[in-house]
Amino acid sequence: MKWSVEYLHADKDFFFTIKWAILIRLIFTTLLLSATIFLQFSYGYSPFEANLLILYGIVGIIFFLSLCYLLLLPHVTRTNLFVCIQIGLDTILVTAIVFSTGGFSSIFSFCYLVVVIYSSMILLRNGCMIVAALCSIQYGIIINLEYYGIIDPFLLDGGRGTGIFDFEHVVYNLIITMGACFAVAFLSSFLSEQILRSKKELKAMEDHVKRVDRLALMGSMGAGLAHELKNPLAALTGSIQLLRDDLQYNPNHDKLVQIILREANRLSSLANNFLLLAKPPSGQLVPLELGRELAQLVDFFKKDNSHDHKILLTCNPASEVWIEMDPEHFRQIFWNLVLNAAQAIDTVGSITININLLPNNYVEVKISDTGCGIPADKMKSIFDPFFTTKSQGTGLGLSIVHSILEIYDGQINVESKLAHGTTFSLRFRVIDIADIPNQSLTLHPK
Repeated sequence: MKWSVEYLHADKDFFFTIKWAILIRLIFTTLLLSATIFLQFSYGYSPFEANLLILYGIVGIIFFLSLCYLLLLPHVTRTNLFVCIQIGLDTILVTAIVFSTGGFSSIFSFCYLVVVIYSSMILLRNGCMIVAALCSIQYGIIINLEYYGIIDPFLLDGGRGTGIFDFEHVVYNLIITMGACFAVAFLSSFLSEQILRSKKELKAMEDHVKRVDRLALMGSMGAGLAHELKNPLAALTGSIQLLRDDLQYNPNHDKLVQIILREANRLSSLANNFLLLAKPPSGQLVPLELGRELAQLVDFFKKDNSHDHKILLTCNPASEVWIEMDPEHFRQIFWNLVLNAAQAIDTVGSITININLLPNNYVEVKISDTGCGIPADKMKSIFDPFFTTKSQGTGLGLSIVHSILEIYDGQINVESKLAHGTTFSLRFRVIDIADIPNQSLTLHPK
């Protein structure tokens, strides 16, 4: 059941949700047991009445299953199967309750709606609709079997079976109950998806704020260190070059000098990158048509022979969308992310760029690859300076991307699944091109 796997593994509160579902089941069972005992004493039923024995048996089964679920929960690996078994058994138990309390005249047919509601908390829309269909089918079967005299539900005092009602009334009852199942499934799953989306956005915002604070602290410390390193490195490089020019040529000495110069240049480049991380240079606010700029990036990537044309890069633009950004910053951000995606693909794979319009004048750009993915324990550190999952690289690329996006009040988030790929999501504010003056505006970093 693919429809449930993605959500169950994406939601970190899954086990908490399952415990709530088990608690709801136990509360309902306790109420059912209390109602059964009250019914027994109110009408003077014998404890050995067939329908009461069935109800007591159902209550006992539910308590036993709930205990088993709680004991098995810490050891579950196939979470989707575990949840589907629970909900499937619940629909069967509700059908048994309806049958033992009068069938067509049972007051417990609303219990189908309870199962549908709590299933929406776990399975979302597709799974919830399947549960609603399962409840409707089971209810329809027992009502039809009762109407045609194939089964005879246990009727409580005052209960009336389908036999005294005409066919239209029975069909009307079926339509109302089944329609209620699907209506509740649609509404409850919609609310569950909204809650899940809000939780993901809140979590993304919290992660973004934490990254900004962490990068600001590390950037300020690194900027001071970089400033202290740049002048000695420049003096060291100049001195070595002067010595090489003055000394008599010696192949061994020249090789050592080249190593010194190369490493000095590498340290100088690293210091420059740290300064860029701490305080990206000011840029010009230029209106950019997102789809066109990304299409140019795709063309440039395809002309790069370093990938041997084994990686397919595609861009799916939305309708014309404009943002404001310095063109150099734009290219630096997206070229860095596309190169990271390409380097994550070992042999043959694909990179896809999708543009989606969001509410409140925002646009989201998703860069997805089919590469090796990022281990879950490293996800929180990928934006930290000097952190890298590659054998080569400084580990400053994503940190610089994050710092540049901060200038434009943009956001970047990442989702990854090991051996399946990674998706970087970037958000920008959309502008109305008609409101932009002809001259560019100078933008200074925060």
